[in-house]
Amino acid sequence: MNHCIDNVITCRYAGGSPIYLTTSNMSTLQVRIDEKTKKLAKKVLDKIGMDMSSAVKVFFRQIVITGGLPFQPLTENGMTEKQEREILKASAEAKKGINVSGPFEGEEITNFLKKLKKSA
Repeated sequence: MNHCIDNVITCRYAGGSPIYLTTSNMSTLQVRIDEKTKKLAKKVLDKIGMDMSSAVKVFFRQIVITGGLPFQPLTENGMTEKQEREILKASAEAKKGINVSGPFEGEEITNFLKKLKKSA
């Protein structure tokens, strides 16, 4: 929901405080994005009552405020790139028998897990 009053846009979104964006000295930004991502993003923004232009403005403002991306980028698997690299490395090591514990029998697994818990 946008309200333009004296060159100020007030963007309100579900659960958040108003964000004020001035409209003087505006420049144009053109972005190319695949149609599917655009439609999915628009659907989400519609649910929270924000148009795409306001969302991009909020995103850029948060970059300035935080001095970087205002979120942790995730891969399609829902992990950071570092987490994915670590999992792939551990998987490759396990296939080679490196940094592998076990196999365990009976009480051994319980004792092993207790030992891990104490060292954490």
